[in-house]
Amino acid sequence: MDIYSRLAVWQQLAESCGASTVQQGLQQIWRLLLLCLICRLCFRLGDVSIVKHAVSVLTGMYSLFLFFELHMLWVLLLSVLCYLVLVLSRHSSSRGLFLSVIILIYLLIGEWHLIDMVTWHKIRGSQMVVAMKAISLAFDLDRGAVGSLPSAAEFLGYVLFVGTVVFGPWISFASYKNATESRQLSWLWLQSSSVSLLKSQICLLVSACIAPYLFLVFIPIHGNTVTEKWLHAYENAVSFHFSNYFVGHLSEGTSMLAGAGFTEEKDNIRWDVSVVKPLQVEVPRSMVMVVTSWNIPMSRWLKTYIFKNAIKLGTFPAILVTYTASALLHGLSFHLGAVLLSLGFITYVEHVLRKRLASIFSACVLSRPCSSGCSHQHKKEFWVMLVNLVFTFLAIFHLTYLGSMFDPKDDDDVEEGYAAIHTIQRWSELNWASHWVVLACWVFYRLIQ
Repeated sequence: MDIYSRLAVWQQLAESCGASTVQQGLQQIWRLLLLCLICRLCFRLGDVSIVKHAVSVLTGMYSLFLFFELHMLWVLLLSVLCYLVLVLSRHSSSRGLFLSVIILIYLLIGEWHLIDMVTWHKIRGSQMVVAMKAISLAFDLDRGAVGSLPSAAEFLGYVLFVGTVVFGPWISFASYKNATESRQLSWLWLQSSSVSLLKSQICLLVSACIAPYLFLVFIPIHGNTVTEKWLHAYENAVSFHFSNYFVGHLSEGTSMLAGAGFTEEKDNIRWDVSVVKPLQVEVPRSMVMVVTSWNIPMSRWLKTYIFKNAIKLGTFPAILVTYTASALLHGLSFHLGAVLLSLGFITYVEHVLRKRLASIFSACVLSRPCSSGCSHQHKKEFWVMLVNLVFTFLAIFHLTYLGSMFDPKDDDDVEEGYAAIHTIQRWSELNWASHWVVLACWVFYRLIQ
């Protein structure tokens, strides 16, 4: 295909896919953005806290209705159930654990076809955000980080906060309280939220119109049957990645637009909420960095409220508990459970192997970048950079393998959740390569331990 033919294909793709994708994206979110702005203005103009919480509840409920219609009642039911549990257990010192069990039971009942799978899959994200907020508040109450149980208006305003209830991200109760107190409107606030919203639309375009045709149209690479399988798997993975970046950047924009997601230093206010870091996922130093950069608030939540409570079981059991909790929050989907538990094994083996190599060679080859004052003798030598580059390519290999099942062309499977046979078939086509590599790395680690 010559350059003119390629340009013609690009133009056709832009007209048929790009324009419609942007138009549909804006049609879906413009009312949510308007509600976030209304909430922000009410927080700014109002003086009575109960009024601000009521505005947060009402705008949050209406945003849920816009996206889920009457199915929003399931999200409201979970919110009310969480507050009732907190009220009934207000004299307990284990509210976090107790509420976690109740929420798990509620989610499992929903997963067991209490309502149809398509509907449950649509509201799963909002259910997860509400559950994470309620659980974090319960643990903060146990630890004394939050002094007393919030009123019903405060609690519902927090869990149904319009800036986060549809697309996330998780924010702490303290962050919500700061949002209601409201900082003055500024160009920096508007610019920060607008940039995140623009990034979200770019990521949506890449996910829908570029990634699925990456090696067919944009970077023409052809090979044998095995090569074609891996190229297609990489396209699926990149498309899935950018759909996550779309949601992540969109959630950054909505949370900031509604008044949350800032840090204050003296009289300086920075609107700097960060949910995803695409570059650290697409060109990762390690799978550990991928996990933390994929959804930064959720990673922080899992570390604070799950991992630290489970660490007394040991590092590896705590990692398994953390990834299991993440899988349960995401729903009883075989493909998500398989990916998350595989991630648990991959990150653990990579972490211990690189830690051992760093100790043997006194080199900066850990999963995370070393600080400037680390004790390693070898920091930026060529062979050190080469080792880190090998692990980068290994991480990209794992991401391609894990993301191979998320085919954007399988619309029915996306809506209802991928069946177990779909996951097994996709990984079988790639000869279970990632799992075999992880096993080989673990054996190598045991040999040099």
